[in-house]
Amino acid sequence: MNIEFPERFNMAEYFLYHNVEEGRGGQTCLYFRDETYTYGEAVRMSNRAGNALRELNVEAEDRVLIALADCPEFVWTWFGVSRVGAVVTMVNPLLPAVDYSYYLEYTRARVAVIDESLLDTFTEAARGAKHLHGVLVVGRESGDFTSFARTVSAMPDELTPADTHRDDPAIWLFTSGSTGHPKGAVHLHHDLPFNTEVYAKRTLGINEHDLTVSVPKLFFGYATGTNLLFPFAVGGATALFAERSTPEKIFEVIERYKPTVLTSVPTMINGMLNAESTAAKDLSSLRMCLSAGEALPIELYTRWKELFGVEIYDGIGSAEMFHIYITNRPGDVQPGSLGRVVEGYEAEVVDAAGRKVAIGEMGTLRINGDSAALCYWQAHENSKETFAGDWCTTGDQFHVDREGYYWYHGRTDDMLKVSGVYVAPIEIENCLLQHDAVIECAVVGHDAGDGLVKPKAFVVLREGHTANQEMAQSIKDFVKSKIALYKYPRWVEFVSSLPKNDRGKVDRKQLKAVTCDK
Repeated sequence: MNIEFPERFNMAEYFLYHNVEEGRGGQTCLYFRDETYTYGEAVRMSNRAGNALRELNVEAEDRVLIALADCPEFVWTWFGVSRVGAVVTMVNPLLPAVDYSYYLEYTRARVAVIDESLLDTFTEAARGAKHLHGVLVVGRESGDFTSFARTVSAMPDELTPADTHRDDPAIWLFTSGSTGHPKGAVHLHHDLPFNTEVYAKRTLGINEHDLTVSVPKLFFGYATGTNLLFPFAVGGATALFAERSTPEKIFEVIERYKPTVLTSVPTMINGMLNAESTAAKDLSSLRMCLSAGEALPIELYTRWKELFGVEIYDGIGSAEMFHIYITNRPGDVQPGSLGRVVEGYEAEVVDAAGRKVAIGEMGTLRINGDSAALCYWQAHENSKETFAGDWCTTGDQFHVDREGYYWYHGRTDDMLKVSGVYVAPIEIENCLLQHDAVIECAVVGHDAGDGLVKPKAFVVLREGHTANQEMAQSIKDFVKSKIALYKYPRWVEFVSSLPKNDRGKVDRKQLKAVTCDK
């Protein structure tokens, strides 16, 4: 699929500013608490934010660090950065000072825009930040930093946009950091619009009547797309909330705003299904639920659809490709799979030598599409390994069936070799979730001291079930009866909760460390 963007091109124009030009200036685009904002107001506030950044000497290709909870100021900053030709870098607003110190040094951010809750943390983090020229704070005043509201309110409503090229750097999306410090995948101005065209518009059918709500927060590229860029690209609207995402909060937000599209992750889908009075919740406004971040078990898909009558479109994307490139979609869902390739992308499953494997055979997924990042910042060798020619190697294990559906087997570095055979933890986890007592689980490899790795399961039990030896044996026997004998977990450890990273995924690295310690 050939999608062309003009040579002189800016993604802020594509996502936001076109709405005013097309007559939607008075239309509501953003809901936040009791506030509503129109596209006209969004343009004015983004212009003011861009002017404020220029006052702080932000120039083309300078990085601006955004560490904000989901709020209107996040949106104004995002588009203001883009329109002046600077580069958006978004990070979790709940990190310790040492992490912000890393990001400031790594990105060489010229300006940071932070939440008031980070004043003390950022004061510590900013010490010695050689490239930082200013910090804008959303919320209460600070003697050390500048008030976002006061600064922006003094700026003019008009902003002369930077003359950017479609291939200029526009945004960094950070990898999850599962193998060390997060790396910045450098994306260009045309990357995000390309995915919006082929995935949001043509595959999902996101349109001007949609109102979106998201479980993940805007700093995560998955939510940046589905809960900001996609609705804005088509003249729709989004509802934001700054509070932590919990099942109760998501039900409350759905009841209040009546969204048509919910962006979620399997962990929250599971949590909502097992929340109090779930059966009484009204999700009838939703026309679709999106899931990504980790594989969605068939059990959760089935229960969700039966209870709420809403289809879940599970898919996979990455920071390297910006967003989803394989997905289930309206009228084409294969539960348990991640769906088919989004038109506009190509996918291959290859062996260690880079040769395509046979249908049904497991291998490493690689993707070709015009939203691929230019490189990882300051990681030349990693960039060469991941971005080879037209292809991006994902590090995800898949097989593809004869109908073109892609089936996920886990990360390459999560695979276990048991009795000489590779085992995907996700297969064991999907089986465990079918046990009546299991509400959540994760499987990692464990070496009991004999040099042989076997599966170990960390299990969260449903309320009313007792964690004891009999329950552990019941779980082991259940798995033995369902899948190949050598795959059953030799150890079952009961826990009250599973550790999660800032994307909401189970933190296997932490579980592996716990297992090694024991």
